[in-house]
Amino acid sequence: MTLSLSERLKIRALSAKQSRRRAVTRTLSSPFLRWRYGSAATDQILIVPQELRMADPSFWQEFSEGYFGLASHSTPLKGASPFRVPPPSPAWARELHGFGWLRHFAATEEEEAFDAARALVLDWISLQRSPSGVAYEPAVVARRVTSWIAQANMLLEGTDAKTYARIMASLSEQLVVLNTTWRNAPDGIPRLNCLIALVLSKLAVSGNERNLKEAHSLLVAELSRQILPDGGHATRNASVLADIVLDLLPLGQCFHARGHTPPDEFAATVKNALAFLRFMRMGNGMLARFNGVSVGSPATLATVLGYADGEPSPTDELEYSGYARLEQGETIVIADVGSPPQIELATQAQAGCLSFEMSIGHQMLLVNGGTPGPADDDWLAASRATASHNTLCLSETSSARLVRHEKLEAIAGGLPIRGPELALVRLTREGGAVVVAAGHDGYLKRFGLMHNRRLALSKNGLRLDGIDRLEPPAGRLRLKQDIPFAIHFHLHPDCTVSVEDGETGACLIRMRDGRTFAFRAEGADPTIEESLFFAESSGPCPGLQIVLRGATFGETEVRWSIDGTAEDQRATGES
Repeated sequence: MTLSLSERLKIRALSAKQSRRRAVTRTLSSPFLRWRYGSAATDQILIVPQELRMADPSFWQEFSEGYFGLASHSTPLKGASPFRVPPPSPAWARELHGFGWLRHFAATEEEEAFDAARALVLDWISLQRSPSGVAYEPAVVARRVTSWIAQANMLLEGTDAKTYARIMASLSEQLVVLNTTWRNAPDGIPRLNCLIALVLSKLAVSGNERNLKEAHSLLVAELSRQILPDGGHATRNASVLADIVLDLLPLGQCFHARGHTPPDEFAATVKNALAFLRFMRMGNGMLARFNGVSVGSPATLATVLGYADGEPSPTDELEYSGYARLEQGETIVIADVGSPPQIELATQAQAGCLSFEMSIGHQMLLVNGGTPGPADDDWLAASRATASHNTLCLSETSSARLVRHEKLEAIAGGLPIRGPELALVRLTREGGAVVVAAGHDGYLKRFGLMHNRRLALSKNGLRLDGIDRLEPPAGRLRLKQDIPFAIHFHLHPDCTVSVEDGETGACLIRMRDGRTFAFRAEGADPTIEESLFFAESSGPCPGLQIVLRGATFGETEVRWSIDGTAEDQRATGES
């Protein structure tokens, strides 16, 4: 793909910035400067932060039976240490070396599990002779340091002097590595995690207090850069905010425990992030599946939102993050009305512009495909395509384009996307209905057409009306040949759909609880086709979708509706 001048200049600037970071890292890692980050007094953990992440005691049982389940892979150990078996995936290896799983051992409150945890830590120490490989990626070091500090009671209390000294000496060495290499972490969450771990270590580990003010200033600056004014994250991935909150809350407590006042930005970030998470939460308790949101846990999200302290959700629109929320009665509709993030943060972004999800009560009706779990990353490209979202796809192409550039992929840590840009987004109320209207230019350069969409949710929430238009930005256009389009409506796997008998041509969607909705369209013919729901813990799950197919000659309007009112009345009458 040909890059624009601005994109080439952006890649050069990112490359230059990366080179400077690496140069600083090499300098600080030299024997002449490493002394700044090491101390012979690093011999105790002063504060053990509260572990807020949910723990699963059954993990210990699985380990006892010879399996180690991380990143959607349950790996047989065959009597060996998990550090001595071939990792089934890079994600599994990163979680293994990050030691976040220690909390599951701690949750058992069994001495045998504690002994096993210490033995695994010592085995890791004995194998890591040089700081290289996955285990020493800056973000992995950060997570390991955080985990060891959070589980210090289990790892250090009641142990013999030799074990205690080995663990503390290794922690001290890792802190030196983290202090000198965090700048090399990819932009976004990996770099933010490094700075959180740095500040935590300076508060919690003896002899490590040097440069605390500098570290927390760096963290505050990074939070201000990554967290948008409406509480969203710069990647537009809502799920990353839960982890940020679970790290910042204990960190604030550590400031108080050491007699320091935590930066005001911590509380503001947590408050805004929690409000954003509430905004993006569907009726089934899960986050709407946009831009990297994958398999999730309603219980985890509920735990995080338990810290919201009664804060109200934001209004109907998140201007900076680019999402709109239509909520009436029991119905919630959340729509993506934003452009992809800046290119270096767009490796998880999806081509789902103007797509939406819809829940009725506690059940999902329409869902985007979502992002597959780590064990199914071979589906990642398909999940990012426009056709996996509830929106219009023109000529079987996506509205956003993958940017294949070796240097950029190395800098960003993945394959980013670019475009489209959004036209004016309007959120209004008309006669009791809440309405959102927006358009994007993802097909403008290739086909000369804009995609404009209008969604209107009725006052009682039982009817959603949509209008999709393909049209030039101005004037009239007649294409040399008609171009096929498809408007996708992916049903949640729990829903079924059938074509109604008679002349109406309606598709009847039945939810798990028996409620039925009629889908009707004008301007395109509906078909029922197979679909895949990627964000499922057991792997991609088959489902069904309604697809409106047609062809445009240059200007096309398709009207459609999802109506539960008549069907509910029919069901009531029959009963």
